[in-house]
Amino acid sequence: MSSTASGKSGTWRNWSGNVSARPVRDVTPASVDELTAAVRQAAEDGLRVKAVGAGHSFTAVAATDGLLIRPDLLTGIRKIDRAAGTVTVEAGTPLKRLNVALAREGLSLTNMGDIMEQTVSGATSTGTHGTGRDSASIAAQITALELVTADGSVLTCSEKENPDVFAAARIGLGALGVVTAITFSVEPLFLLTAREEPMTFDEVTSTFDELHAENEHFEFYWFPHTGNCNTKRNNRSAGPERPVGRISSLFEDEFLSNGLFQVANSVGRTVPATIPAIAKISSRALSARTYTDIPYKVFTSPRRVRFTEMEYAVPRTALAETLRELKAMIDRSSLRISFPVEVRTAPADDITLSTASGRDSAYIAIHMYKGTPHRAYFTAAERIFTAHEGRPHWGKLHTRTAEHFAGIYPRFGEFTALRDRLDPDRRFGNDYLRRVLGT
Repeated sequence: MSSTASGKSGTWRNWSGNVSARPVRDVTPASVDELTAAVRQAAEDGLRVKAVGAGHSFTAVAATDGLLIRPDLLTGIRKIDRAAGTVTVEAGTPLKRLNVALAREGLSLTNMGDIMEQTVSGATSTGTHGTGRDSASIAAQITALELVTADGSVLTCSEKENPDVFAAARIGLGALGVVTAITFSVEPLFLLTAREEPMTFDEVTSTFDELHAENEHFEFYWFPHTGNCNTKRNNRSAGPERPVGRISSLFEDEFLSNGLFQVANSVGRTVPATIPAIAKISSRALSARTYTDIPYKVFTSPRRVRFTEMEYAVPRTALAETLRELKAMIDRSSLRISFPVEVRTAPADDITLSTASGRDSAYIAIHMYKGTPHRAYFTAAERIFTAHEGRPHWGKLHTRTAEHFAGIYPRFGEFTALRDRLDPDRRFGNDYLRRVLGT
């Protein structure tokens, strides 16, 4: 999962291939000083500036026709403070590398998403999250960050230092500046026991509140055209460590979840009429299993089949009704959906433009296989999500505008006022930000 480009004026593309941009030039700074110099030079040349991570956003949040900043050399851990329970890491560090390094030090993030190919700054800036009853998104685990603003200044932000910037920049969409370092809260390495098992759609939706309350981390996948779900409960464990066996991992996580799933989707794209039958087989392919391992080996999974995605956060209390409406819409339509619908949760947080800002949230993610027309499905689903006060994930496809966001984010005006102060000339602007934040 990586972005691509060729040469100083090459074309950049995101992971899914649905967004491309042709910057005038790109730079790979090796230090914060080099980055600030590049931002100042871009200002002199009248160029807009965007930093790009692993390219895993499905929106054009990182696209630019000006200066593209690659953080490939801004990687690694700056400092581990065991007394404070924090780690400070360079912004371009891939989450995978951070997770491995922390585990080596006997430390871990409290919660994380289901993939770890993104950079820490890209993941946090767009609101990447996992699932959790009590623990929130990756951005909610930030205790401080370093930000280069439009005039080349370097701001250190925390609850005590530049607190207004801190409140917004943890999920800043790249609109406030270029994040160069992040300090995360961490804790001693712990074990999670994962319990994966099938349940019916009716069972999950009718008992969702209990499943959420009883488990630290609960998520499930529903397979359209069926009444079948796969569920996953992750809870802390005293051990012992019992990881997934190598053969089981190769068969279920690689062969079934990636290799065979790729083939099934390719067949479905060519012959859509086969999709309901394939869905029934796919929904029963994975067996129940229980295993215990360190966090990143439980939270994350390999995702090699490429797709496009839309995800909305709705109030957690509205989840069951929203899902039932989504299922009814698909059942009565001629749509053929080969990807499962993913459902996760997050507690309320205090980040200005977090999809969980101020309210306990449930996330519904819908996908379509790469190269398969998605507009009809996404449009119909988005209509349902917005009717339930849905907030779209900032890095995933949606059609909402600043007018919509001003109505569903009570603190939207705080963010735009801060942007006016930090970047009045829209040095870090692009077409996507113009649409979602206004001029």
